[in-house]
Amino acid sequence: MRRRRSRQYRSTDPFIDLLFNALLGFTFLFLVSVMFMNPEARKGRIDLKAEYIISVTWPDQLADDIDIWVQDPIGETVSYLRKDAGWLHLDRDDRGEINDTIMIDGKELVYPINQEVVTIRGIIPGEYIVNLYYYTSAQPGPVDALVKVEKVNPTLKTVYVQKLALNKQDDERTVVRFSLDRSGNIADINQLQKRLTPFELEFEPEQ
Repeated sequence: MRRRRSRQYRSTDPFIDLLFNALLGFTFLFLVSVMFMNPEARKGRIDLKAEYIISVTWPDQLADDIDIWVQDPIGETVSYLRKDAGWLHLDRDDRGEINDTIMIDGKELVYPINQEVVTIRGIIPGEYIVNLYYYTSAQPGPVDALVKVEKVNPTLKTVYVQKLALNKQDDERTVVRFSLDRSGNIADINQLQKRLTPFELEFEPEQ
């Protein structure tokens, strides 16, 4: 009986080895297929780089909501209503205190910085227009805003800075108009006023 049990045990060894080798082969084929599939999937992803960054900031911890509107040379306009328009992209839409709270690892954190950011991710020669719109006023009196236009490539360089006051809710101001050539160089900076919002609001020309 002992010999029979010994022979039976040894006779199962090749079967176990076969199963183990089959499992290894299946695992290897699975890993190889994943390796070949991932590069194909990644080919569909577009790594967009920024050519210019346009930002507006206003005092932290205010509930006031200021929106940035940017129009490119072919009339495409980006704002909170349309966050992607051609090569323009609204990277951050700030609504004052409303979206200052974020959750990280189950903990509630406050990000009090009031800032909106638009990136220009490709160059279209012609004129760009940057407007601010005072969407919500939560306090009496004007709110100071700071607008920056920064060239990213080949190195980060601030090409325009303007501080202005938005006096009341529904105020809209053209902060800057500038032109880009085919190489992305900036020129023809001015502040000629133009409405970009679709709302029927009072639009006061710059004094």
